[in-house]
Amino acid sequence: MAGDVRERDLLERAPNDRIQVLDADGTVVAPELEPELEPETLRSMYRDMRFSRRFDERMISLQRQGRLGTYSSLAGQEGSQIGSTYALADEDTLSFQYREHGALAARGMPWEYLLYWMGHEDGNAALAEIDVFPLNISIAGHLPHIVGWSWAAKLDGDERIGIAHFGDGSTSEGDFHEAMNFAGVFDTPTVFICNNNQWAISIPREAQTASATIAQKAHAYGFAGVQVDGMDPLATYAVTKAAREKALEPDGGRLRPTLIEAVQYRYGAHTTADDPSVYRDDEEVQRWRERDPIDRFEAYLRNEGVIDDDRIDTIESEIEETLATLVDRAEGVDGDPSELFEYTYAEPTPRLEAQRESLETLRETHGDDALLEDE
Repeated sequence: MAGDVRERDLLERAPNDRIQVLDADGTVVAPELEPELEPETLRSMYRDMRFSRRFDERMISLQRQGRLGTYSSLAGQEGSQIGSTYALADEDTLSFQYREHGALAARGMPWEYLLYWMGHEDGNAALAEIDVFPLNISIAGHLPHIVGWSWAAKLDGDERIGIAHFGDGSTSEGDFHEAMNFAGVFDTPTVFICNNNQWAISIPREAQTASATIAQKAHAYGFAGVQVDGMDPLATYAVTKAAREKALEPDGGRLRPTLIEAVQYRYGAHTTADDPSVYRDDEEVQRWRERDPIDRFEAYLRNEGVIDDDRIDTIESEIEETLATLVDRAEGVDGDPSELFEYTYAEPTPRLEAQRESLETLRETHGDDALLEDE
């Protein structure tokens, strides 16, 4: 990191002192916090941010065509997802809610990930290959698990951390508070990233908690909470890197977790089953779009001479080719209805076995087309 600021000093700031490196037009406003990253790394971050935005657009299009299930949009949140993931070691274990597709892109998203959104459990299983926990739909339900994993890593003397992404709505769930309390008591090497995108479905941030910030909640559990501009990838990188190092360096014999509140905005609907026009107005969305994470990062990279029009054209072509390959491979997989029974229990119950046998009898007698008669 440039300048004389120690990375861990970032975590000692007041929770309402929002950390920022780039302003809305891509100008560096805190040179002492600017990470020292190689041009190739910066270009890779930019590519992953653009890929994530285009991935989002393509998935929504597929859902509207009936080729994909209900999908959660990430547009507007690329800065926090890409910036934070680049600050990790490849072997760190990541746990996410359901909107952090960009974090997976930064990890080298496996094509099988699309299978999950098409209804195949194999899409979740493939994430283990990139040290990512299965996608979590229950709000905050994954947080105690990542704390447990982190504690186990600590007990084993494993030089890895657990990092969890979740939304501001998760902070109203008991699982969030239990995880935070456990992490503080047992000093687990865990980094919590709250993607505060201002809305938990239709509930605004101000109706979610009376706390002035979400970051300050960490203080009640005995560890640092810091607020960062989540639409600034360099700021989220710097803060996450500092939190990771703090989690692995004993402080008076203790390892310390950190809560990062990444302030940002969800441009689109909560999911493709949601209509945000009934609870927010377009002017609000437009105000946040003026701080777009991709636009401001691109402006910064152009000013630094890291990218130009030709490089961007090449990146866009590569993204389109990658997306086409991902979709083609995923749509080439035929589902097996019997998989419905594979992951319900570790050992199938008599009732489950009876249901499986009934389905197989139906398929043998009438073929798989019989399963579609009521559609």
